Amino acid sequence: MSAVSFPAHILQRFVETLSAEMGHEIFTGALANAGLPEEWAHPAHFSALDDERAAHVYSRLQSALRTYYGRGARSTLLRIGVKLWEQLLNDSAFGIKAQAAIIQRLPKNLRRKPALDLLARILSVTPGNVSVHSLDLDLLLVDQASPTATDQTDPAPICFVTLGLIRECLFWAVGQEHDIEERACRAMGARQCEFKITIGG
Repeated sequence: MSAVSFPAHILQRFVETLSAEMGHEIFTGALANAGLPEEWAHPAHFSALDDERAAHVYSRLQSALRTYYGRGARSTLLRIGVKLWEQLLNDSAFGIKAQAAIIQRLPKNLRRKPALDLLARILSVTPGNVSVHSLDLDLLLVDQASPTATDQTDPAPICFVTLGLIRECLFWAVGQEHDIEERACRAMGARQCEFKITIGG
């Protein structure tokens, strides 16, 4: 299996959003608590990082926050994912922005899968690492790279940031909340992380 990669520019945005959401002092405290370098609280520190190393840092940061916040980590990381969506869209290349504009002109009931395809394109270092599939009326986003779960083991799903990104992507597309469940996670021993988006019923 090839090494897991994650876009380094998204890691920078993630760190920036974390620092703003938690407050710089609390963020550096969480890093110290996990034995991670204080420089990791500064987005600019990762400007020259390759995508493979970025995946490792992304995973370690989320692990540190799950330890620091305990049960409260889920809501914090979901919120980070929600806030990341618009920033990633604004940072995107012209082609992705053009695709986003096309999606916004579609009838609402036809926007969900194209919107998730757009998110998959933004998150993928290698095309196809993240993909979207139809399940009758519902949708399934599959993350084969799963940078959050890199070197992680947990009895429950841990990809809360991805879940928040999916939630906000869909809200951006159709202005509605959706029931989203991570039904498989590599941290639990699955081959890939799978997020089911319930639309039908």
